[in-house]
Amino acid sequence: MDHLLCGLAANPALSAELVDRLISVADDDIAASLAGREDLSRTQAVALAERVEGSAVRLAYEGRLTAVDVDPSVRPDAALALLDQGVGRPEWARLLAADPVRERREKLAACPGLPADVVDRLAADPDVRVVAELASWTVPEMAARLAAHPHAEVRRAVAGNESTPPGILAALLKGEGLPTARHCLVCDREQIPFVHDRQCARLDCDLPPGASCDGSHEFTVHAVVEAALRNPATPVEAVVGFVDHPSMLVRWTLAARPDLPRQICARLASDTGPGVRADLAENPALDDDLIRLLARDRDPEVRRRLAHHPRVPLDVLTHVVRTARTGAAFLPRIAAASSTEVEELAASPDPVARVLVARRRDLPSDIRDRLADDADAKVVKALAPHPGLTDAQLRAMADRHGVSVLAGVAANPDASLALLEDLVRHEPAARKVFREVARHRRATDTALLVCLTDGRARPVAAGHPALPAPVIEELLADADWRVVEAAAANPSLPSAVAADLVHRR
Repeated sequence: MDHLLCGLAANPALSAELVDRLISVADDDIAASLAGREDLSRTQAVALAERVEGSAVRLAYEGRLTAVDVDPSVRPDAALALLDQGVGRPEWARLLAADPVRERREKLAACPGLPADVVDRLAADPDVRVVAELASWTVPEMAARLAAHPHAEVRRAVAGNESTPPGILAALLKGEGLPTARHCLVCDREQIPFVHDRQCARLDCDLPPGASCDGSHEFTVHAVVEAALRNPATPVEAVVGFVDHPSMLVRWTLAARPDLPRQICARLASDTGPGVRADLAENPALDDDLIRLLARDRDPEVRRRLAHHPRVPLDVLTHVVRTARTGAAFLPRIAAASSTEVEELAASPDPVARVLVARRRDLPSDIRDRLADDADAKVVKALAPHPGLTDAQLRAMADRHGVSVLAGVAANPDASLALLEDLVRHEPAARKVFREVARHRRATDTALLVCLTDGRARPVAAGHPALPAPVIEELLADADWRVVEAAAANPSLPSAVAADLVHRR
């Protein structure tokens, strides 16, 4: 890979002439960078697609190529990309339905708005993977028809299709009212009974780990049940009977459904599988009593997931955050807190509650300023990137709490140029500060030069437009390819240097 040219191809300041020159020498990697340019013209997009076939698909998805620019017999994958967006031509679908490459027919089967004759042809495709892909996305009428397909893999796909009629989904879930499946992916390929080794070393094998068939296609039938349980179109009255299913995976799938009755949630809350309880903990169907029950769960993952519940009571949330690691995530319940609740959290004697609310970025100025003076470093660290803080407040936070808050202060969008320069020279150093300053829009060349001394911040700083031009030129020969690419993509790279680099290649 030519990292220098890849970086130049992404440089937003590159002239149209140099873009044309790069197109003429582009390989797959350079083309990937060129295809992402916002200023790429239609003429350039067509030229790039002709130069590098693989770029045509991305260009089609991004609207740079249209049906006028694509010949499906020459660029079938680009034609499929346009059909996938509903902007291809019907005759293309008829041509591609007969494509000898199975993967293309499979891709076609997922496209919306296909002509009825093409859908019928795909439904009768000799490769069951094509039929299954059609079953995953097709309209209700065809989904109902494919539910009786003799291959269990097609039925699994139907069970996951949200357009499948509810009655059909219930039948697939219960295994009633449909003819028995006669094939599955396992018995298609192996002599039964067969159980696929979970550590299978065959490079040409794509069977799922543990896939098995004893003649009843049990592995795929089980997958049909899971797909139907996961499908929101499956009637809730059809799924509740699986609450005591012997398979933990089935109960686990059930636990995520947001339409479960209260009594089913209560049963799952005492399930022996911690994964079942963890998925249930985020389920919006839970009421306060069950939320409080799960807050006492012995498994920390259950409590961690409960912290992400959109309606968890604030007192429960602060308890859960204290007993399970939630990281620095901005939790949904805090995002939805009312102004009264925000005030209560900010005034709480519990620093955990104050940390939670300090992560908001829309605090009223009086609350923001009060938290800026908080005695707890964790509260100040959470608040430090909040916009609106003055330079004096940010400096006071850094002086009081030192390295524990410096990265947050450096991430503040209102940090002054002088403050950023002081932060990168702070003793003792806080390594995360360098990365934050390196990406800060207001960083000065003085601060960026210090950031270049840190290995992790160096590739970020190399792309900052405030970096002096001579330094950018030096970085083009750096030993780290990430630095080379970033420097080449830097819009402050002198145009004469960029032109020389392009023409020398």
